[in-house]
Amino acid sequence: MGALSITGIKPGSTSLKLTAGKITKTVPITVLSRNLLSYGPAEGNGLTATVNTDGSLHVTGAAARQWAGLVWTFPCPVQGTVILRDPTFIAGLSTSVKFLDAKGHQLGGQVTSSGNAVAIPAGTVSLRFEILSSEATPTAKDGDLRVQLESGDTAHEWMRPDNTSLRGGV
Repeated sequence: MGALSITGIKPGSTSLKLTAGKITKTVPITVLSRNLLSYGPAEGNGLTATVNTDGSLHVTGAAARQWAGLVWTFPCPVQGTVILRDPTFIAGLSTSVKFLDAKGHQLGGQVTSSGNAVAIPAGTVSLRFEILSSEATPTAKDGDLRVQLESGDTAHEWMRPDNTSLRGGV
């Protein structure tokens, strides 16, 4: 028996048709984004986020106070180690991902865009992506964010997440 290795070039769906003698089998293939985040339009705490056509976030407004902002909670798609990266950022806003258990309580610390990989704690069932004001006196913001959470300890070029329609809030 031989092995077959397939490498996806870009996210999307297709199928692979395999034939051996008189037997033909069609196998569906889905290539997912390496960006594990899920987000979408959100409004709260003085900030508004919309999704640009390229999948990045456009954030406007002034946060109500320091460490207030927008959050999105979604199922944890992987286990192991993850790294968060924001190649474009907005001064005065901080991005992070927290690990949550089945009751929504935070487990361990968080992963920030510091460039350090973090092990997902045992018992993690969902993730909370946060964009918060880091300013003691928040100022008005108007800019685009490209944030990427990916498996492993090496950050790659930003890629649009698979889900950019998840409603966020506070």
